[in-house]
Amino acid sequence: FDGVMTDNCVWIDEDGKESVSVNRSDGYAIARIKDWGIRQVIISTETNPVVKRRAEKLKLEIVSGVADKAEVMKKYCEAHGIELEETVFVGNDLNDISAMRIAGIKAAPADAEKEILEIADWISERKGGFGVIRDLYRTLNIER
Repeated sequence: FDGVMTDNCVWIDEDGKESVSVNRSDGYAIARIKDWGIRQVIISTETNPVVKRRAEKLKLEIVSGVADKAEVMKKYCEAHGIELEETVFVGNDLNDISAMRIAGIKAAPADAEKEILEIADWISERKGGFGVIRDLYRTLNIER
């Protein structure tokens, strides 16, 4: 979520409430990908209500408070009969490396950390928070 569907920035008000900016075009892309029958899940190290709210609005599954994204990804795939080779993992930061290494396709925003860009199979033309999922959808849609 952070750094992929957001620009990796957070606004904190005087009461400590966090806010982020998301790109609505990603919401459209998520809905269309769902129409294809493709499962999508947010795996986040954060336990922030803002991530949960966005997931609820988009009707996405979410697993939050995750220390090991690869382990969660393995368990999720096992539970849903999905082969790891059939997955796409979109990540931007160092805590995504383990999950990306086991994914069938490793995807990243244009402004991901260099270690992520080095292992990515697909790199969006867009930076995180500026329509990365829409860009991925367009790529997938062209290939369909």
